[in-house]
Amino acid sequence: MAELAVTDSHGLIWYATGRKRKLGSKARRLFERADSAGAAVYIPSIALVEIAEASYRGVVHLSAGFATWCTSLLSSPHFIAVDLGVEIVVKAEELYAIRERGDRLIAATAVVLDLPLITQDPEIAKAAGVELLW
Repeated sequence: MAELAVTDSHGLIWYATGRKRKLGSKARRLFERADSAGAAVYIPSIALVEIAEASYRGVVHLSAGFATWCTSLLSSPHFIAVDLGVEIVVKAEELYAIRERGDRLIAATAVVLDLPLITQDPEIAKAAGVELLW
């Protein structure tokens, strides 16, 4: 069975911009396996919003621009966007130990999908009660 995980914004940014050395070894391997069809990475829509805003502000450089990058990434069946739905919002309401709204929604996505979370921040995974993948 393929490996599955939810990614946070930072992990996806570092993967997408070729800064894979910033990723932990487990996260890097999972992204590489997704590239070769051996895994799947779920991407919360709020993470895409955060990346779009970072691209707009010039904090993140996506050579083809956000829209082209996003379309290309999501054309792979191994990178799957997860819409912000009511179940995730309700679950996030239980996670106020996580200060940032975006992080709460990303963690809630991992909880709802019952998947590990690709994040550098162990406190987020701990507060959500999900497995950390870094």
